[in-house]
Amino acid sequence: MEIRLYNTRSHQLETFAPHVPDMVTMYLCGPTVYNYVHIGNARGPVVFDVLAKLLRRHFSKLVYARNITDVDDKINTAALEQGVQIATITDKFTAIYREDMDRLGVTRQDIEPHATEHIPQIIAMIERLIASGHAYAAENHVLFSVSSYADYGKLSRRPVEDMIAGARVDVAPYKREPADFVLWKPSPPELPGWDSPWGIGRPGWHIECSAMAEAHLGETIDIHAGGNDLLFPHHENEVAQSTCAHGGKIFARFWVHNGMLDFGGTKMSKSLGNVSVLHELLAKQPPEALRYALLSAHYRQPLDWTDNLIEQSIRTLDRLYGTLRDLADVTADTVVRIPDSVEGALSDDLNTPAALAEIARIAGEARKAESPDEKRRLKSELLGGAWALGLLQQDPAAWFARGTEAGDDARINALVEERNAAKKARDFKRSDAIREELAAEGILLEDTAQGVRWRRG
Repeated sequence: MEIRLYNTRSHQLETFAPHVPDMVTMYLCGPTVYNYVHIGNARGPVVFDVLAKLLRRHFSKLVYARNITDVDDKINTAALEQGVQIATITDKFTAIYREDMDRLGVTRQDIEPHATEHIPQIIAMIERLIASGHAYAAENHVLFSVSSYADYGKLSRRPVEDMIAGARVDVAPYKREPADFVLWKPSPPELPGWDSPWGIGRPGWHIECSAMAEAHLGETIDIHAGGNDLLFPHHENEVAQSTCAHGGKIFARFWVHNGMLDFGGTKMSKSLGNVSVLHELLAKQPPEALRYALLSAHYRQPLDWTDNLIEQSIRTLDRLYGTLRDLADVTADTVVRIPDSVEGALSDDLNTPAALAEIARIAGEARKAESPDEKRRLKSELLGGAWALGLLQQDPAAWFARGTEAGDDARINALVEERNAAKKARDFKRSDAIREELAAEGILLEDTAQGVRWRRG
């Protein structure tokens, strides 16, 4: 079964095959660790975790790197405000980020390079760019000369005039051209800095990823992943500096970008004040439900993030775990069995909505199955298909026992009220569905003269 991915580089679906036979290299742009990340920052890691699992099933080896940006102006600002070293900030939020990703079921990458641990590699790459005429030093800065790279703008397909207009925000007298971007900048005494041929300074953001990818994955990598908000300028600049530093070699053969999360029809961003902090959501909601929600739309499309989406994801997982609980006496295959329909959906540009629909269909058949062989087969397929998406990885009893009792009681009471309203509206289909949903959780409803009572079975 072939894997097809939408390649931003060519703007079309392509059959994927690694540069080196049977060994895949993949790089994902990671977080800048100066604060808690928002839920939108989790979409890429979750989506590309599913891709990594898929690649490992199809090829002998995957080397997967996701970086940590631990030197940045935002980090510097936070450290100065708190009167601490940048490592105090970055160590804290790196640990929290890892913990949050673990809770979302994201398998840790093979390599987690930190920018501060690659300063020599960054300086060496900048020196090569200067020597080849693609960069220049000016007033203790080093800048990449955009005009030296004829293909600049091809990845994002942005007109040159748009790129220059965007660059005018940061026009400085030491720039030869407005679109030239910083590779190295000087550090005053109060900011972190490293010795370099251009004085004490620190790297620009874009050069960090290029140097780290080269150090661990080589000059040409198979897949570079990230959010589509990074397409310009970050990924465009990565392509330019890496291609020029490597003598014209292709930097990344496939560029795979995930879409953004919307909040009420608006892109989620800190500047708009509509950010949902991942760490806080994980404390309030089942982590698996958040993962399900992040996979519920095709990765290249925007995802409207709402409370209703989370609630729907919880209810869907209730039904799936309820199916597994009903099949508790059925022994599934010890070898993971991923249905062809699920594997086919994921191999077709990581179509997670189609894969989730197949899992729901299998669960529906499993609930109706009568013969032991059918139950065994369908339970094995349900577990295998869900495993491919990082779902249904816990015991049903643990899922239904989740959260605090007070919080769970409030959720159950809300469902009971919804059922009451459905009965009054003579929507008996919805009323019965809620009763069945609660029954799957072991919640029994009793209609009495005083109203509906519920108890845990």
